[in-house]
Amino acid sequence: MLELAAGQGGMPDWLWNFILAALKATGVLAFAMASAGLLTWVERKVAARIQRRRGPEVVGGPWGVLQPLADGVKLFAKEDVMPRAVDRWVWALAPSVIFFPVIMVFLVIPLDPKFGALRDLNIALVYLAAVTSFTVLGIFMAGWGSNNKYSLIGAMRAIAMIVSYEIPLVLSVVGVVLAAGSLSLVDIVEAQDEMWFIIPQFLGFVVFYIASLAELNRTPFDLVTGESEIVMGYLTEYSGIRAGLMIFSEYIGLLATSLVAASLFLGGWHGPFGTDSVVWLLLKAFFLVFVAMWIRWTLPRLRIDQVMNLGWKFLLPVSIANVVLTGAWIMVR
Repeated sequence: MLELAAGQGGMPDWLWNFILAALKATGVLAFAMASAGLLTWVERKVAARIQRRRGPEVVGGPWGVLQPLADGVKLFAKEDVMPRAVDRWVWALAPSVIFFPVIMVFLVIPLDPKFGALRDLNIALVYLAAVTSFTVLGIFMAGWGSNNKYSLIGAMRAIAMIVSYEIPLVLSVVGVVLAAGSLSLVDIVEAQDEMWFIIPQFLGFVVFYIASLAELNRTPFDLVTGESEIVMGYLTEYSGIRAGLMIFSEYIGLLATSLVAASLFLGGWHGPFGTDSVVWLLLKAFFLVFVAMWIRWTLPRLRIDQVMNLGWKFLLPVSIANVVLTGAWIMVR
């Protein structure tokens, strides 16, 4: 006989835990998808404001707020075309390999002091580094499986850029780990009760934010989908729901990265006068998202040599210097 959980209406422990896990996963997925749709509308409005245009306003609702819904219906209803010469299974699985690791980032993000994170891992930063590395595999699968030279060139550009910027990205977090004395995001946020880490770790924050934009293929690092050169890169042969998953993964990744940056450097849920709440975390994260959009519609696209030089000749030395300075600061304080 299965041992029944007390207070759960006779429901077995394993079933109750499974239901809770399923509800949490569904909630995270719903939040991520809704946020991605909202961010597509926000980015259009930001772009329109910078370019002195009006942005979406035709589809319906005030200021065209129903535009993301129309886009979603179009993507889900559009025909899913599979080119004849593709590597069928590799090509078909690539969008999922790109999409689901981005969703898994939300598992360890600390929300508020009472709830904490969905899963408070004591090696949360190692987990994040491991999960996000799967994106490279998905991009390579999309480029190689499409059997298209533009897709392959776009995938190779993405892999070269992601691998190059992964090193300074990881090193930029080492200073935060040394200052907090933990790899848990919850412990890192709690360690910023008196002072946010952006003050002693400003160099680390700059490196982390720039490297994150490169990892997400955001302008000025959008060589991966340079329309004037390689059509849409590894996205060229995708349409319908598969293309939608890849586009949504960019916006979900932007939000997830901003939440991580807010937790690492901006105090996470901490607010002024002891008003600690998830609201402060979301405000900080969406501010970082806005800055990323501002950068995208302000700066031009870099050349591949400029992108590589920035990563290897500037960000890497600065991230190493930040680790050395942080170690010296910890030793003498």
